[in-house]
Amino acid sequence: MRIKPTWLVLVSGTMLSIAPCHAQTYDPRYPVCIQVNESGGGTHIDCRFTSMPQCQSSASGLGFCFANPYLRREPTRPQSRVYRQG
Repeated sequence: MRIKPTWLVLVSGTMLSIAPCHAQTYDPRYPVCIQVNESGGGTHIDCRFTSMPQCQSSASGLGFCFANPYLRREPTRPQSRVYRQG
């Protein structure tokens, strides 16, 4: 009979220690994000701005804007050198 209470404590402790996982909050297609402070004390991140001025005009006291750390940049090709034939 001692096994059941031990398992009950172990299972309930495991269930209480599990934290919910969150999806990716940064959209890699846009270069600017805003972190909005909600009235209940929470925050959320919205990445759908193409420029910092666009984000700042939408923020207006609701939160703050920052550069998207996960912005997907297109790889650049090195420019070829032009040689003169003379």
